[in-house]
This record gives sequence, C-alpha cells and structure tokens, in this order.
Amino acid sequence: MQAQYSVWSATIRGVEAVPVSVEVLVGSGMPSFSIVGMPDAAIQEARERVRAAIKACGFRMPTEKVVVNLAPGSLKKTGSGFDLPIALGILAATRQLDASRIDGSLCVGELSLEGDVRAIKGMLAFELCAKKQGLSLICAQPDDGLIGLEELECKTVSSLSAFYAGSFSSPTMRGRAGRGPSMDYADVAGHEAAKRALQIAAAGGHGMLMMGPPGSGKTMLASRLPTILPPLADDEMIEAALVHSVAGEDIGSILAGERPFRKPHHSASMAGLVGGGSPLRPGEISLATGGVLFLDEVSEFKPSVLQAIRQPIESGRIVVTRAEGSVAFPARFMLVAASNPCPCGYFGDVAERCTCTAAQIRNYQSRIGGPLMDRIDIHVDVWRSSPDMVLGTGGKTGSEKLKEGVMEARAFALRRKQKGGGARTASSLIASCALDAEDEDFLKEMASLHRMSGRGIMKTLSIARTVADMDACSRVGKDHVCEALGLRLRDGVGSV
Repeated sequence: MQAQYSVWSATIRGVEAVPVSVEVLVGSGMPSFSIVGMPDAAIQEARERVRAAIKACGFRMPTEKVVVNLAPGSLKKTGSGFDLPIALGILAATRQLDASRIDGSLCVGELSLEGDVRAIKGMLAFELCAKKQGLSLICAQPDDGLIGLEELECKTVSSLSAFYAGSFSSPTMRGRAGRGPSMDYADVAGHEAAKRALQIAAAGGHGMLMMGPPGSGKTMLASRLPTILPPLADDEMIEAALVHSVAGEDIGSILAGERPFRKPHHSASMAGLVGGGSPLRPGEISLATGGVLFLDEVSEFKPSVLQAIRQPIESGRIVVTRAEGSVAFPARFMLVAASNPCPCGYFGDVAERCTCTAAQIRNYQSRIGGPLMDRIDIHVDVWRSSPDMVLGTGGKTGSEKLKEGVMEARAFALRRKQKGGGARTASSLIASCALDAEDEDFLKEMASLHRMSGRGIMKTLSIARTVADMDACSRVGKDHVCEALGLRLRDGVGSV
C-alpha cells in the first residue's frame, strides 16, 4: 500500500525563489530513502538530518521505501531549506500529523539532528514567492526578523515537534529605524568643484571618475555620496533588499531607506564583481543596485574584469550564463571610480615630481579602457587641498545643502517628465533639452573639435539636462552645455 503527499517549497535561482513541489511517496519495497529531481549535495545530505530529526522529535521514520521527488525535475535545486518540507511530507504521508496544518503553505527551513528548525538566507525571496503563489509561509524565526509583506500570512516554528500540536508562533518583524548619516561633506576641506560635480551626478544618476594624486581626497568625496542621495523608494528598497537577502548580507540599512554603497577591492574576481559561482550568487554590481558602486584605484583592477561592467551600466541588468542555464541579476547602480593618474601617482601634482615616463602614464590610464571611459559620464580632476584649507574652519559645503539641491533637481525633473513623457530614448533626451540653433551649433563644434563619439554627445546632453534641472530651467542653454562639457571632457591630471 502506498501513501503520498506534496508540500510546497522553493529554491533560490538568481535573486528570486522559484516554487518547488516536494512530492513524498511511502510505499512497499526494499527499505530506502532517495531524493530525485536534480538535488545538490546539501539536499542529498538532508536524508540523514531528516531521519535523525524525525526520531528525535518523537515521530516514527518509515521502514518502507521512501522516494522524494522535487518537481519540476528539470530545475536544479540547491540549499538546505528543503529539510523541513521533506520531513513534513513524510509525516503527512504516514499520517503522523494533521496535513491540514500545512496545506496551502510554503515551507522552508533547515533541520538540526535534534529537530530544531533553522532559518536560511534569502528569506525575503521566499516571502515574495509565497505571496505570489497565494500561499502562507512556514519557516524558522530569523535572528533579525522577517520583512512582513502585505497580504502574506507568516508562521514560525522552532522545532519539528511543534507540528504535532500545531503550535505556530507569530513572526517577529524587522523595524525600519535608520542609523542616520555618520559622514558629512562638511568634513571635506575645499574641493567645492568636486562637490558640485558629485551633486550633479547625484541629481541625474550619472557615473563619475575622479583622478588625482594620492591623498587628494577622492575616497573621502566618494564615501560621502550616499549622504546626498534621496532615500530608497519602496520598489527600490524591495529590489535592493532582495539581492542582499539572497546573498546573506545585512538588510537593516536598506530597510531604513539608505542606499547601498559597495566598495570592492581591486583584486576582485570576475565572479565577485558581476556574479557567478555555484550556485550562482549576485556580484558587487548587483549588491550595489539602487545605490553606489565605488571602484577605488580603478586602474589597478584587471582590465577584463572592468570591461565586464560595460554592458550592465547601460542595461541595468547582468545575465550570467552557465551550463545549467542563464540567470539575470539586477544591476541598476551609480558608478563612481577613483584613480591615480600614473603608477607613482604624482603626474600633474605641483608639490611632488612625477617619475613616470609618458609611455608608463598612457599604459596606466589605458588599463581603464576607452569603451568604459566613454560610458562614465563625468570626469573630474581632484587636487590636494592646501594646509590652510585643511586646518581652516567654516565655509565648507555640507551634505544637507547639497542634498537639498539634489532633491529639488529630481523633483523638477519628475514634473518635467510627467508633462513631456518619461521615455528614456535619444530622441526624447534631445527633445527635452530644446536647444536653440545657436546652442546646437556650439555643441556640434565642440563635439567635432574634441572628436566626441555619439555616446559622448548624448552623455553631454544628459549632464546638461541635469544642470538645467538644478537651475529649474525647462530648456537647456549654452551655460548648461558649457558646464556639461567641462565635466565631460578629460583635462588636467587625467590627460597626457
């Protein structure tokens, strides 16, 4: 005589949880316990954990043949979160617990040998999956709490034995209290031009490259950029939190509305930056979704690794292809990079003499690559501040003032787009600038003079549109174009 029962669970694929039906069959045959349906090693090991947990909690492990099928069979399953649904399927099939207590629920959790239920990473993905499937969620209580989505019923258990009496607990939800900014642009002496460039970058979401000698303040300027960015919108918050949850990263600051700031070391691998591994894990560009990706000492990164972010900068997503298929990760980030101008770092510095040859300087700067440079909107030279400026007090532009300008510019841009349509195409950008004939001729002349690419011309127009938004101007004028050209064209320590 055979007994069968199915429990809903899910597996992480990319940054989303895909529903999986855990089908358990207990029937006649040689005593055995097998799991089929493309399980990974962690799921295969679940047999020993499930067997020990069932006995430890006072239940009976069937002596008949037990077959667990994870459907659909064509999808590779990963993770230890299948322990709980497999155990529940066995107990329900052998009628050792009331199946009505788990019907209509998505179950996920790892079991200890004593039967304790442990939370796994990526709980937000499982919450979203359960809500989408119209199911409730049964899991362990995470240490930092669940997110708590609307129209989703969540029940937590601490042990497998809780299912015997149906003693579920209400989950503890995470709070959204912010930590508050710990840094401020008022701490940065001088660099008013760089602060202005960063304000424009924040207002329009433009990428930015800062080049200058060591100790000039490039890292200080970049690390304070999140303090002038607007808080995360609800949809941005869920997307950013989802990526961090799947990667096992803390999401407290994201739930507080703070934008991510990722700063990978220049020794980062291709998989570490764009995503990869087995199972596929999001990389730094995905973890920076909704926030800032800061590449310090960008010239020290491997050129092949740097070139891999060219496509995500424009598309906002990265598709990682492996033998088992392709997985898309979000990659909507603001790129900020910093670099020394040469190997010794002092090319163009008035205080220190550069010891590099012209060939060494060109080779060093070419490591960034022309195609990637063309995709970075704003290029700024950052010089070291004088001792008097460093030790002086007062007169420093702070984050609060800069953020006020950013918020006003974004609000004006939103109203402008609502009137004229929000399509992000080249024709819509040109139409939104509304250049008169004289200003358009000026831009064409400068583009020819500096041999600007088509992308470079459109980037210049985009910056000019942002500058005009900051001035609350409905059309772009020559002053806006000139400032955009000054931010776009490489000069000073950035050119040889």
